[in-house]
Amino acid sequence: MPLWQVYHPVGSYTPEDKQQFAADVTDFYQRIGLPRFYVVTLFHEVEGASCFVGGEPSEGTVRVVIEHIARHSQDPAERGQASEAISRLVAPYTRDRGLYCEFHVDETPQDLWMTDGVAPPTSGSDAERLWARENRPVPY
Repeated sequence: MPLWQVYHPVGSYTPEDKQQFAADVTDFYQRIGLPRFYVVTLFHEVEGASCFVGGEPSEGTVRVVIEHIARHSQDPAERGQASEAISRLVAPYTRDRGLYCEFHVDETPQDLWMTDGVAPPTSGSDAERLWARENRPVPY
């Protein structure tokens, strides 16, 4: 279950930009087998006087905080590839628009997660594939 929190300058994204950004994030995780409903993207507008980088005001900063719960990797090469893929994913919404961007990924233990009161199925299991097909939690 990825949760993306995108902190961005006021007015930097239209509603259509947000919809496309969230769709791109969701597609990214669907390609690795996650159900689409696992992916949540939240946008937080930040006033220019409320964002500081290195103690200095920064009106053109986007900060993306990502929590990975459904999938983890301990392999440094895989983690590096994931970081590079995320960097490419955010570029059209950040660097390509002249915005400074930082992101980081936290990994939450899988046993500390439920969706709609149901513990998620094991990664890659038939039950998880059912959840992906149904695009909702299904008792298993």
